[in-house]
Amino acid sequence: MHIQEQYENPDLIGYEKVQEILRDGNSRVREVPILAEHMIEVYINDSLAMKITCTAQHLAELILGRLLTDGMIRTVEEVETIYIDETGRYGKVGLKTDDEKIRRRVLRERGAGLTAVEPILWKKEWIFALADRFAEGMPFHGRTRATHSCFLSLEGEILFGCEDMGRHNAFDKIVGYAVRNQIDLRKCVVYSSGRIPEDMAVKAIRAGIPVLAAKAVPTLGAAELAKEYGLTLIYSARPDSMKIL
Repeated sequence: MHIQEQYENPDLIGYEKVQEILRDGNSRVREVPILAEHMIEVYINDSLAMKITCTAQHLAELILGRLLTDGMIRTVEEVETIYIDETGRYGKVGLKTDDEKIRRRVLRERGAGLTAVEPILWKKEWIFALADRFAEGMPFHGRTRATHSCFLSLEGEILFGCEDMGRHNAFDKIVGYAVRNQIDLRKCVVYSSGRIPEDMAVKAIRAGIPVLAAKAVPTLGAAELAKEYGLTLIYSARPDSMKIL
């Protein structure tokens, strides 16, 4: 797989003047940081496949992770090239599979076609370490309060962390980072700052991730999927406690 990225990270934060009104009736004008929104159009074998609204970091990882977690590819070996232009708004993926086969596979497997993940032995210390890391703060969230965070851990070692305006995007960036760097997701723990709905559980199962932890809570659909496919789902994972499904 060859990845070519021509873009340089644009300014991810802008500044605007706002009027802040206090409960006691006083007000003040302040200049505050606001997260910049970015959109990238992704073509697969010359056909428009995705329009992703995101935070303009780790775009190749985002695309690669989305291909896998949306079922457009089963393994990274199907990807020949990923190209991102200098604006970061155009991406092109070259797959060994033709467009019609991709469309048929996605239609057939979206929300289905899942196989059980293989459980691993994990330690509570790994989860608390991830919760501690999140509690330390992330740069853009600390300044704008507008991002979700996600972290990748292998046997207790935190390998990568990222932010995005969308929790699904942040998750896909984690998956893409692991795949790009040949890290075996079947041995990893992933921690998310956001709630875990059913489609996030599908992403984890499709990627083969055995343990998904979150600061927030899951939906009932996610809990049922986790039970059906062997995903260890840990929620309300904070520095002092966690809950396990």
